[in-house]
Amino acid sequence: MARVLIVVLVIVATLAGAGTALGTFHLDRDLDVGTVRLSVNPGHRGALDLYVPLVDWGVRFPVVRLPARVNVDVRSIDRDAVVRLAEAGALDARQVREQARDALASYLRLAIGVATLAGLALGLLVALAARGGRGPRLRVTLATAALTSLAVAVALVLLLPPRSNVDSPQYYANGPEVPAALRTLETLGASSRTLDDEIDEQLVGIARLVTAPANRAPLQASSPRLTVASDLHNNVIALPALERAARGGPLLFAGDLTDRGSAIERALALRIVRAGESLVFVAGNHDSDVSERQLARAGAVVLTRKGRKNADGSFGPLVVRVGGLRIAGYDDPLKRLRRENYRDHGARPSEAEQQAFATWLEHVRGRADVVMVHSPRLAGDAVETLRADPPADPLVIVWGHTHTPELRQDGTLTTVNPGSLGGGGTGKLAEGGGDIGLARLVYDRVPRFAPRAADLVQIDPGDGSAQAQRHRLDEPAASLE
Repeated sequence: MARVLIVVLVIVATLAGAGTALGTFHLDRDLDVGTVRLSVNPGHRGALDLYVPLVDWGVRFPVVRLPARVNVDVRSIDRDAVVRLAEAGALDARQVREQARDALASYLRLAIGVATLAGLALGLLVALAARGGRGPRLRVTLATAALTSLAVAVALVLLLPPRSNVDSPQYYANGPEVPAALRTLETLGASSRTLDDEIDEQLVGIARLVTAPANRAPLQASSPRLTVASDLHNNVIALPALERAARGGPLLFAGDLTDRGSAIERALALRIVRAGESLVFVAGNHDSDVSERQLARAGAVVLTRKGRKNADGSFGPLVVRVGGLRIAGYDDPLKRLRRENYRDHGARPSEAEQQAFATWLEHVRGRADVVMVHSPRLAGDAVETLRADPPADPLVIVWGHTHTPELRQDGTLTTVNPGSLGGGGTGKLAEGGGDIGLARLVYDRVPRFAPRAADLVQIDPGDGSAQAQRHRLDEPAASLE
């Protein structure tokens, strides 16, 4: 038993020495566009992490197979080089890309070497300290340290270097101010004509610097935008994050503002009216007819299948103009009614209700740029018909209910589900899937409505950390589910 324990101790010491060295070894490298710091953090989900401390945000690529995060932190940026690059000057993007690749490759070689030697040194030290007595012979423990360090080196060589595929990046910020990070992203993106997309402009040569395709123009900082949210379920804790995200544009809320439609919930949830330049609302199955009236009286644009609901209970136009967009909405047929004592009707619409929505959607087709409905199940058959035969003009359908973020583009038809703003309610914040979800849509309104990009944002309600993923919608694309 003593011999086995000593051998195990040598293995553990070797691994600990390698892990500690890997986690503490870092290098600073100078590129034409600035200075970066390269490091590794073991014990994380494998990723290549590109971080800009100056604006406290970054982008993460899931391309590392080892449970470790390879970090590329931008320590300083050469302003003149960035300006030349943004103005399509003489900066060689291929050279910068090669510099970044070479810097990362040389760092990883050194890091693997340092980790291997440090693990070997600590393993040998423990082997020498445990020699004699009833333990194994010295040559056994020395061989154990050497073999373990060799195994560490092989594992690092095979699993640590990032793979070449860097699809599906995720934006993130070390705090709740994701909208500020996105605005920074969009502002820098407005001036560049040589980079592939917004993240390339931020990282200037650290990521995938390539020339812009001829069919893709950078987003303009002045482009209008709106925020999409759904399923608050009376979780007022999430409202500050929504208020920050919705600044500077309309807020479209696709139902389930409350959980039971009670008076206390309605009073708390009315704060949402102050989020965004204007609130456009359709009822979900957890909302009520009384909630609709209260929101309308507070100044919200409340949409129903009969038209906009006025404060006095009457109905206005079927299609309204908000933020330069034509918007129509269909209230959920399973919403709670005061005359029924707010009885729960469940969440499964009947075939007749699905057909009624399909008929209504055909009536507004061509008259609206955005259609809002709470339940994908209610709208499913009608939307599948549209996917098979997309409308002539761009149409965005906003829905919620599933608490799962989703973005899909089929020709001119785009469907957006922001996920759950309330994480299923205050009672479920600690459960799996409790992140606060919302979406932002960037669009053109002249000469006609055209969606340009959509950001799906997820915020951890526990520590405020957040991430966002951008999809461009202004070029031919397959499904983005």
